[in-house]
Order: sequence, then structure tokens, then C-alpha cells
Amino acid sequence: MKILVAEDDVRLADLLGLSLAEAGWEVETHHDGRAAYDAALVGGDLDVLLLDRMLPGLDGATISRRLRQHGVRTPIMMLTARTSLEDRVGGLDAGADDYLAKPFELDELLARLRALHRRSGREDADELLRAGDLVVDPRARRATRAGEELNLSAREFAILQLLLERAGELVTRDDVLEAVWDSETDLRSNVIDVHVSSLRAKIDRPFGTSTITTLRGSGYRVEADPRS
Repeated sequence: MKILVAEDDVRLADLLGLSLAEAGWEVETHHDGRAAYDAALVGGDLDVLLLDRMLPGLDGATISRRLRQHGVRTPIMMLTARTSLEDRVGGLDAGADDYLAKPFELDELLARLRALHRRSGREDADELLRAGDLVVDPRARRATRAGEELNLSAREFAILQLLLERAGELVTRDDVLEAVWDSETDLRSNVIDVHVSSLRAKIDRPFGTSTITTLRGSGYRVEADPRS
């Protein structure tokens, strides 16, 4: 397992490098945002990117956004000292798959990284999943709407795949938590709602459609043939 760590605090970067190496990761470390971006852009063998939100040269959100624009699908974990909802939504919209506020416990970071790695490598179904002109290819990890490719983060893709696999059924928040977060997130958190909102902004709003129905207090549902 190979991870790229972008952290300008040299002491923290060294600590992360040692901890990750002890946990079995092959670690590549950068202290500058531009260097990290260049390495991630060509790093086809990278399994996870660990990006600090505030980096010299290019900040973590900009790196994430540019990588997604270039088709890089490597899972991204964002480290940030900012904890407001606006900042979290901004990081997710930029393409990050998860975030962790500083200061953090190493055990939690390692658990989240393992979960990201597991999800990115899980076996996918062979058949295409469809809801109207929305098409998801689980094997290629590709989603399109009306023939236009959708730029989804790994977690957004996982949520959409789950909803389409169970089209017409109620998918509870517990179902999403178990499938996408391996039950590691406190249900009192609004992290699921944040991801679903970000997903809607990408698959529905630009196309004037409404694919995901929220059933208040219960969960979510996608109809097999959603209408505009």
C-alpha cells in the first residue's frame, strides 16, 4: 500500500511517515503543494493521498480539485484545522473523500485510511446501473448523466452505487453508514447529509433533475426511472 503525504509541518510529516511505515504503508512525503500535486498527478501506483488543507504553493483543496479535473481517482483524505460546515463542504466539493480535523489521534487517522483503501479496492458488480439517463459503471468506477461524465469523489460514487443497486427501495442512514463508512462514523454527525448534498449538486442540479429522494427520518431512495 502506497500513500502520498503532503504536510508542510516537517515534524508532523515525519511523525506521520514513521507511523504509516510502521503500519505497513510505503510513504512518499512532500512539504510543498506544487510538488505534491505533480507527484500525485503521475502517481498511478498511489493508493491514498493524505493532504493538508493549508500548504505552500497549492493548498489541499486546489490540489484535490485539479487532480479530479485530470481524472485522478485516488482516494483523498484531507487534514484541516478548519472545522466549520462551509469548510468541510468546500473540501468535499473539491474532490476529497474524507477529512480529519487537527489535532487528531493517530489511531483514528490510520483507521480512516484503511477504510478508504478497502473501499477503493472492493470488488464491483459487472453490470451497469441505470436510473433514467444516469449510468454508473461499477467496474470502471465511472458515472455519466446524459452522456456527460460526472466528477465524483470515491465516497460520492459509493453512495450513488449503493442507491442505484437498491433503486426503488428505502436505503437507511444505517445502510449508507455500514456500506460506505464501515460503521466508523458517529450517526449524530451530519457527514452523510453533507455527502448526499454534494452528490445532488453534481448529478442533479446541473441537469435540472431530482434523482435522490430524502425520506425524512428514514433515509434515501432513488427511483428506477426518475423524472425531471
